[in-house]
Amino acid sequence: MRLHADENAAPPHIEAGYPADLAQALARLAERQRGPQRHRRPVGIIGPGDGDATVCAAAREVARALAQAGMAIVCGGRGGVMAAASRGAREGGGIAIGILPEEDERHANEWLSVAIATGMGEMRNALVARSAICLAAIGGNMGTLSEMALGLKWGTPVFVMHGDVALPGAVQVSDAQEMLARLVERLLAA
Repeated sequence: MRLHADENAAPPHIEAGYPADLAQALARLAERQRGPQRHRRPVGIIGPGDGDATVCAAAREVARALAQAGMAIVCGGRGGVMAAASRGAREGGGIAIGILPEEDERHANEWLSVAIATGMGEMRNALVARSAICLAAIGGNMGTLSEMALGLKWGTPVFVMHGDVALPGAVQVSDAQEMLARLVERLLAA
């Protein structure tokens, strides 16, 4: 597992099937992630632990593409959207960090690269929101809303797909490709 960017490494494979402008933006992000100006903070992928197949597939796709571009992801470390995002990140050759509510890692999903057991219960949502450079909320529930609200309060960009409630300042997106486009645009601008 690579923890640091290797400036001599070949560019990562960016999945085919994306529109040319999105594929080019992902390639630019991958190039940035190989250099000294890389983002060291992860992208937060948040969503329900009991997410349905639609939201889980989107989380997996978004995380895989971000990982292929050299970004780590952070999530709550358990099932549903969190597990799907972790799996996608690992499939993309990246790092999946899970910030768990329990005092141990027994409920951590199997795809995490790093499991951080906090013993904080749902207060760990603040750690997920604070640690992320931006938040991708895919699906919704009360925990996801708390992470979104904290992120917005702290000035973290929040992008939402299939959310339950529209929060002022959160940017609504329609699908995984638009989510990726918005995230990558933000990451390239930061």
